[in-house]
Amino acid sequence: MSEISDAIQTKCLAFSDRIIKLNDYLLEQASQKYDAGRQKYNRGSKQHQPSALSHHPSRVPVHLQSVAALANQLLRSGTSIGANNAEACNAITKSDFKSKSYIALKEARESLYWIELLHRNSYIDDRQYESIYGDCEELVRILVARCKKLDEQLKQEK
Repeated sequence: MSEISDAIQTKCLAFSDRIIKLNDYLLEQASQKYDAGRQKYNRGSKQHQPSALSHHPSRVPVHLQSVAALANQLLRSGTSIGANNAEACNAITKSDFKSKSYIALKEARESLYWIELLHRNSYIDDRQYESIYGDCEELVRILVARCKKLDEQLKQEK
């Protein structure tokens, strides 16, 4: 990989790390909020109440379905940026490189959408939103520049 490709991949990996941590944070926050409400309601009961996520890890409780669905979509698109960028950097042809680069760009733009929805529905606060949205916008700008450059190079070769 070139220095530029290495730098882009480093940014993609750092963004993926943030997305994974945000996913864990969102699910933990939702679970704690549910557990706190349940403890308040069952205050008189001496029976142990397991965490909403620990009882049936394969099934998402109803109270967590919205945040879990949004977080999962962001997890998939946000980590896919780096995976597609890695594939682009190991492409055999320029056409394959261009195709994978455009897929990485599409995944970055999709991630912006999921981040926006999480913020609009108060799952992340303004500070969290501005930070992670800004990082994702930076990836979009980098990938747009790469795709435009690729388009120009391929035009000149024809």
